[in-house]
Amino acid sequence: MDSIFDGIKVLDLTRVIAGPLCTQILADMGATVYKIEKPGEGDDTRRMGPFLPDPGHGGPSNESAIYLAYNRGKHSITLDIATPEGAALAQDLAARCDVVVENYKVGTLGKYGLDEASIRKRRADIIYCSVTGFGQSGPYAARPAYDFVLQGMAGVMSTCGQPDGSPGAEPMRTAIPITDIVTGLYAAIGVVSALYHRRATGQGQHLDAAMLDASVALNGHLAIGYLMTGVVPARAGNTNSVVSPSEVLACADGQLIVAVGNDGQFQALCRVLGQPHWANDERFRSNALRVAHRQALRDLLVPLLATRSRSGLLAEFEQAGVPCGPINDMAGVFDDPQTRHRELALRLAHSRGVDVPAVRSPLRFSATPVRHKASPMLGEHSAQVLATELGLDQGQLQALRERAII
Repeated sequence: MDSIFDGIKVLDLTRVIAGPLCTQILADMGATVYKIEKPGEGDDTRRMGPFLPDPGHGGPSNESAIYLAYNRGKHSITLDIATPEGAALAQDLAARCDVVVENYKVGTLGKYGLDEASIRKRRADIIYCSVTGFGQSGPYAARPAYDFVLQGMAGVMSTCGQPDGSPGAEPMRTAIPITDIVTGLYAAIGVVSALYHRRATGQGQHLDAAMLDASVALNGHLAIGYLMTGVVPARAGNTNSVVSPSEVLACADGQLIVAVGNDGQFQALCRVLGQPHWANDERFRSNALRVAHRQALRDLLVPLLATRSRSGLLAEFEQAGVPCGPINDMAGVFDDPQTRHRELALRLAHSRGVDVPAVRSPLRFSATPVRHKASPMLGEHSAQVLATELGLDQGQLQALRERAII
């Protein structure tokens, strides 16, 4: 095997981020992903800048940063599934695929014969993954959902931001669409697991991947702590509520993250700072005590670090085994020696005749490496796929184009 999912075909009926990320992961691992896009418009993210320049016509293209980030390695097929002919073509493609991933509102695809029950009649062992905001049932099932909304509803925003009483205190969203991303990751794990199950049993199944479920799970120990105690976790800014010292501290020439996770690391920090006696202070002998006396410890650390250079402290802390790091902007991220060593920034050949940026997949297999291929142009593969998979000839394809079905 050159790739883990060689020979696996996926029909991608998704838009925006959560669903497209799921199918991109499958494409990275070698699956053939047929992404269905609306003729003339495509995925919603094709209209969300910044945009890749179009060298052929000048000005921007409809390849946006968001589209490029979540649609790598796919085949784009423009197909109007709202027409009977377009829906029939999509149904035929689904019957030739191993997996269908969709993120339409609950009940919508039934109108086009593309719902799970209809597709299963055509292929009994299909893996059908539905990505929605709130799941396939319940009082919110029919609601549309976006990442920002789910960050608020699932509690994620309630624990992000400066504490009450601090300047700028309010719930904060993450800049990256974290609930979209975690849902896409869970959906991909689900599809991979369902394929494993089908290999063992011959049976397909339906995956109900809800952003609400994934986003509530994202709360992790904060959710479990609340369920254990009934105490609602408060915003803590850049401090860690369960360990200390673990926060952002200002040096003479920049900010430094210090994240001390155990007593040995705290003792090492004290030695580097020339204050070994802190480790024996009754207030700081254990992590629980340091958490209880966080402000007193911070009051000692702040003036001491303010006189030291960040680069010097980073080197000393690293040598002593104290977890720490800078706060990089994106320029700093991609200039970092470890990032460069891992070759996380890629340039991929794009069909527009230019190289486009990409971030390397975190999946690193020793025997079946990820295949990095650029995202497709809108409708780039329509004729090829419909001819190869469904046997349409040039006359049939032209007739479909003239009626704007493809």
